[in-house]
Amino acid sequence: MPGTSPQLLTRDVPPRAAWALEQAGLPPLLARLFAARGVQEAAELDDGLARLLPPEQLKGAAQAATLLADTLDAGARICLVADYDCDGATACAVALRGLALLGARPEQLSYVVPDRAIHGYGLTPAIVDMALPLSPQLLMTVDNGIASLAGVAHAKALGLKVLVTDHHLPALIDGQVALPAADALVNPNQPDCPFESKNLAGVGVAFYVLLALRGELRRRGRFDAAQQPKLDGLLDLVALGTVADVVRLDANNRRLVAQGLKRMRAGRIQPGIAALFTAAGRDCSRANAFDLGFALGPRINAAGRLSDMTLGIECLLCDEPSRALELAKQLDAINRERREIEAGMKEQAELKLDALMGALSGEAPPALCLFDPDFHEGVVGIIASRLKDRVHRPTFVFARGADGLLKGSGRSIPGFHLRDALDLVSKRQPDLLKKFGGHAMAAGCTLEDGQFEAFNLALQQVAAEWLDTAALTRNLRTDGPLPPDQHTAETVRSLEAQVWGQAFEAPLFCDQVDVISQRIVGERHLKLRVRQAGLLRDAIWFGHTDPVPSSGRLAYRLSLDEYQGQQRVQLVVEALV
Repeated sequence: MPGTSPQLLTRDVPPRAAWALEQAGLPPLLARLFAARGVQEAAELDDGLARLLPPEQLKGAAQAATLLADTLDAGARICLVADYDCDGATACAVALRGLALLGARPEQLSYVVPDRAIHGYGLTPAIVDMALPLSPQLLMTVDNGIASLAGVAHAKALGLKVLVTDHHLPALIDGQVALPAADALVNPNQPDCPFESKNLAGVGVAFYVLLALRGELRRRGRFDAAQQPKLDGLLDLVALGTVADVVRLDANNRRLVAQGLKRMRAGRIQPGIAALFTAAGRDCSRANAFDLGFALGPRINAAGRLSDMTLGIECLLCDEPSRALELAKQLDAINRERREIEAGMKEQAELKLDALMGALSGEAPPALCLFDPDFHEGVVGIIASRLKDRVHRPTFVFARGADGLLKGSGRSIPGFHLRDALDLVSKRQPDLLKKFGGHAMAAGCTLEDGQFEAFNLALQQVAAEWLDTAALTRNLRTDGPLPPDQHTAETVRSLEAQVWGQAFEAPLFCDQVDVISQRIVGERHLKLRVRQAGLLRDAIWFGHTDPVPSSGRLAYRLSLDEYQGQQRVQLVVEALV
């Protein structure tokens, strides 16, 4: 099924900012690219640790530090409650490793992680009960808990202290923000938090809590500034979780990721992350954000989707390289299984989509909702993302969970806040959603079996009200033409050395080309030979098999194609219109 053709837009490049960056010593191409992404002066590109926002800005961090320091001083036990995605796994590993560096003894630390199919998301009462045999005095959530009102209340009723560290949006009850009654709560997205970056991932919040704890222990005389434990060795984990969770790469997040990548390239890396690079066939000495988002992250996420995230966490906690590699290979095998399941589900979903659009004379509805009893609960989010990219519509995909309920995962488009849309659906039909939560661009919900059509109609209604023609038009923002003399391996390496990601997208160039030849390779990819400004270029369009016109505007990224020891610059196609 062909996707909707995007409208190619060229980013504006503020000339004053580009000039200032060039005057500061940046190459003209990088100056142009950074200026187009809102960078106004070179200081914004300083990724030194001293430039990180201070933990004192983060509301609740001081209370969390006091609570953790008191718990450590008392020799009490701390049980972490993790999440079953890469952000949650890295946050758990960061917290456990960091607490150990700051003086926690091994017997004081433990963790639990929900099973996606059995327990659902967050600190539920069932997860509290699952932690009880570990005899904790303090439960510390990572990458969850902000909406866990019942779970926190249950833990408190049992006499446990609770520290919530999270980055998701709080729950809404009757339109009002409702926060759990935790002993301390750290989340940049809670009301009245002055922290300038609202985009920290869960692992970033966990890292900041450790910075605050170190400061508190320093004030208590545990060590001085010269002797204090170094926490920067955890930044490879912070970088992985931040990129994998697709949070906005604002200046603070870019610094966290840049510092993590520098350590990876220098070989200062957790054995588990090194093993994941090996299992993925990637070179950690050339680590970039693409590796984290598309090679390592999916292998960790696969454990939570199809198996048990304990495997992913244990890989990240392992200090013995051969054991870490064994765990990484298991994660790689699970990821291969995930890809097979995804391929089958994607084919089923596209058949359903074809039938739906056929009934609508080829037009996609304002929002897309699909359900099939054979869909796998662990993969619905990936399928929703794939379909959303294809038809440029807010998309929900549902599967039937082990408990018989319908579990939906949604992905959205700019201009349609998915969590707020679910909130409006719940207000209009209070009995429809058993639970829901998430972000602007990704959210989830649970329905009773038999309620899919009611949800479909309700979401369609909200989408029809909120989305106009402009919002339903897919726009692809490009950086305009790339001069012919910049099509070099040096340019590719220079671009790969930068930190790109969500809201700071990797460069996408656009040139008029003539298509000289096209053929299918590997059964799923289109190999092209194009003429650009009189020069022949090799190009590949991954996951695309439909023939393309003989000429048009080509939107592409630069990459290095390595074969038999030879490197050639290749254009990776995003669109041809």
